[in-house]
Amino acid sequence: MPVFPIFLLLFFTIPLIEIFVLIKVGGIIGIWATVGLVILTAVIGAFLLKQQGIATLTRIQRSMDQGQLPAQALVEGLFLVIGGALLLTPGFFTDAIGFACLLPLTRQTLAILMIRRGIFAAQTRYQARPHDQQPPEQGRGGRTIDGEWEREEPVRPEVASPEQSRDRE
Repeated sequence: MPVFPIFLLLFFTIPLIEIFVLIKVGGIIGIWATVGLVILTAVIGAFLLKQQGIATLTRIQRSMDQGQLPAQALVEGLFLVIGGALLLTPGFFTDAIGFACLLPLTRQTLAILMIRRGIFAAQTRYQARPHDQQPPEQGRGGRTIDGEWEREEPVRPEVASPEQSRDRE
């Protein structure tokens, strides 16, 4: 199924759902309480995004140090970005989806499901080594000598002209 029609449908339906939910909640608890809740969810979401983002980056680094490709952690990082963007969008519907993307249990479950379905399948060639190891040498072997050099113009012997050779005789 093409992706563009799905995004187009979401582009029009999500704002309509948000407006509907905001009007209903505003009618129940009042406009200022609704605005306060929207701001509060954005602040809580930013805090959770920072906390979970650091934890995910740490897991990615740990996997790479062990020589493994951190596929699940990378997909979880994608969900963190999506969740953060949804939490910055005003509204309760997007906040609910954004919080689901930020919570570790739901984020890990979604990442595992997407990897198993092959949505994020890729062939990679990856090799990790500790930071203190040098990369393997390539090209010609041998010893490298470090030094400075300077190019000098070759000295040309002076050729005596016929007059100079007569004067010497």
